[in-house]
Amino acid sequence: MIIGVPKELKPQENRVALTPAGADALIRAGHRVLLETNAGYESGFDDKSYMEQGVEIKEDPADVWKEADMILKVKAPLKSEYAYFKEGLVIFTYFHLANEPELTKALMDSKAIAIAYETVELPNRSLPLLTPMSEVGGRMAVQQGAIYLDKIHGGKGKLMDGVPGVPPAHVVIVGAGVVGTAALRRAVGLGARVTVLDINIDRLTYLNEVFLGKIETLYSNNYNLAQIVKTADLLIGAVLIPGSKTPKLITEDMVKEMEPGSVIVDVAIDQGGCVATIDKPTTHENPTFVKHGVIHYAVGNIPGAVPQTSTLALTNVTLPYALKLANLGWKRALQEDSALKKGANVVQGKITYPAVSKAFNLDYTNIDSLL
Repeated sequence: MIIGVPKELKPQENRVALTPAGADALIRAGHRVLLETNAGYESGFDDKSYMEQGVEIKEDPADVWKEADMILKVKAPLKSEYAYFKEGLVIFTYFHLANEPELTKALMDSKAIAIAYETVELPNRSLPLLTPMSEVGGRMAVQQGAIYLDKIHGGKGKLMDGVPGVPPAHVVIVGAGVVGTAALRRAVGLGARVTVLDINIDRLTYLNEVFLGKIETLYSNNYNLAQIVKTADLLIGAVLIPGSKTPKLITEDMVKEMEPGSVIVDVAIDQGGCVATIDKPTTHENPTFVKHGVIHYAVGNIPGAVPQTSTLALTNVTLPYALKLANLGWKRALQEDSALKKGANVVQGKITYPAVSKAFNLDYTNIDSLL
């Protein structure tokens, strides 16, 4: 199989979908790898490091897309890339299609095979290809939140852990999954007062035991959210419903009750976000805006700020699946791997993931009928 790796086009997206080590593994398995020139540069991998593994470097991204049987990416294709879609092309990346109607239509029209990292799901319901970026996103949410709490960035001027005789900042985390737990770990490590909300009591019990009572846990409902949000110095949205658009749990009225200079970081923005006052992602170039006196940070590719860590972590988990797709072909790979089969979102013009079908009120096709 010919595997293509184009350079990411999203502003300030510095990750690349494949490391030289990953390329080496694919080539050793008998496949060709095409890389757009300088695709790995911002992640710390120059063209030479790929060429030494046998990768073919292409100057024009069109050549990568045209020759490839499978495209590996980090972020969903942008509109300028839709023209490269073709029937039978496997595209393996983060799609978040429930928030992308135009991209979904383009994939359907082209009859390409869209396999989404974020919906590959193991029998225990864990999301192995989303986990490492969720870990990065959760950590970065606290890191960036702490920066914007500085007065020089418009924040309250609060230190996360305070000092003797002065209370620490209050960090409120909505969602206790991988993102929320990563944020929780970082916030506790910095010495903040931390409250985490979730609807899963077993998960809250587990976290309370793990953190030895150093955190506050709260059942997530509208009343509790309204009460706790107004006390937050830093509010982190860490809600995820796999493949679905995120519900707006944090209402505009809740935001209005927050103190001026408070900070919101919505890590869920790729799936539409869980904060009503954020209607679209921001960028690393212009990461924040202020509404009702509250600083909103809604960068859609937070891990892109630490591309070397993120690229290495991403390839570690995606490579086994990419090898399976390349070695077996997409049909047999999906037949033999139930987790990978759940990654199929759009196949041969059909929507094959229920949450995407529901998001756009379009017909759903069971993937088994296409294999």
